[in-house]
Amino acid sequence: MSTRIWNEHEVPEGLESCQLCELAKQRRRVIWGEGNPHAAILALLDNPGAREDANGVPFVCGTRITLQEAAAEVGLGEADLYVTYVLKCRPIRAYDKQVCRDACMSHLQKQLEDVRPRLAICFGNIAVQSFFGDEEAEVKRLRGAWHEVRGIPTIVTYHPLAVRRRPSLRNVYMEDWRELARRFRSGE
Repeated sequence: MSTRIWNEHEVPEGLESCQLCELAKQRRRVIWGEGNPHAAILALLDNPGAREDANGVPFVCGTRITLQEAAAEVGLGEADLYVTYVLKCRPIRAYDKQVCRDACMSHLQKQLEDVRPRLAICFGNIAVQSFFGDEEAEVKRLRGAWHEVRGIPTIVTYHPLAVRRRPSLRNVYMEDWRELARRFRSGE
């Protein structure tokens, strides 16, 4: 399967210079999301990773490769998914994680209102805890079932990077993707 850079969703006017948290002082740019901003499925990751090299040349990072390959394996693609992040910029050095995540949640809430997804999938504990509003939430306990979160049927799974680092997670990761695709196709 060949992976490619999915279309990046333009940052809403005025938010490209967001100053709500300390990440404003270290970021290269704000990254709002990618894929189809009108998709039925919202895919939530913790933060954007490396999207371009030091010269600004875009590339597909390991997280996105693993995500895109899983989506393709279950018959989903860019048109079906809107990928976004709890944090809207890539952290470069240490930061106050909880303060920044809390600040960025207003942006995610705006996206939910704009995108109005029918389903959501959260990748990794940070995305799960932020989306669920529960610092104790964890993928290991919550995966394998649907949850109603923010009015959206939501499934959780491991972060694609965790799957890359621990291939033993791939089977359960793919179970979660298959369940997402099943529910998407059933119209539930």
